[in-house]
Amino acid sequence: MSGRVTVVGAGPGAADLLTFRAARAIADADVVIWAASLVQAEVLRHARRDAEVLDSAVMSLEDVVAVYRRARDEDLRVARIHSGDPALWGGTQEQVDRCAALGIEVEIVPGVSSFSAAAALAGRELTIPEVAQSVVLTRLGGGKTPMPPGEEVREFARHGTTMAVFLSAARSGQLAAELLEGGYPADTPALIAHQVTWPEELLLRCTVGTLEETVKAHKLWKHTLFLVGPALSASGTRSHLYHPGHFHGFRRADPAARRELRGPRG
Repeated sequence: MSGRVTVVGAGPGAADLLTFRAARAIADADVVIWAASLVQAEVLRHARRDAEVLDSAVMSLEDVVAVYRRARDEDLRVARIHSGDPALWGGTQEQVDRCAALGIEVEIVPGVSSFSAAAALAGRELTIPEVAQSVVLTRLGGGKTPMPPGEEVREFARHGTTMAVFLSAARSGQLAAELLEGGYPADTPALIAHQVTWPEELLLRCTVGTLEETVKAHKLWKHTLFLVGPALSASGTRSHLYHPGHFHGFRRADPAARRELRGPRG
């Protein structure tokens, strides 16, 4: 008895955003469990023709664990395909814990998160020098899973940096109110990304002040991510990394540019 479970990050949707490692794990699997409502069916082209394919949308955690138990007893390889990256809102840890209790080996293959895909579609970097050097990944309270104390959107908004807000489109009014209450000005740029990398993807540009009306005008309530913050429209700055005055192990600094970069500090 041994078996193996590989938790596969399938990315935000498009099958060609799978990593080579993810595709190999699917191809090696005797059993493939996939989130049919969140992952494009094209990813299954990597599966063997004789593989058992199960849709996690109709399965409880107990159902999935039963498959893992069978994998242990019959020495099967299971690919558990999750949308996005398994490190974020995927119910990954509870599966890893139960696999540990069963004595079955687990590997996690990271995937592209939808917040990265949304930024790429918008052609934006989320960390702009002198504007925002942090990204807060969070979700609105009041959903299916309670938020721990101190993790309200309004509290994170006080930082004024870039935020990626997941799982919150159904309560866009509450989201906009908390962003404003936390200190974002009403004209702070925002992006609304719906099913990014799917054929029906939609990217809407708005502001915190117009976020609610934009969401409701397009009747969005699921599969939607929000990016918020001044970095979404900032320009005119540059990083130190590629400045001629910056040095590292592979490049020497230009002395004059170095003095310019350091400014009054000398």
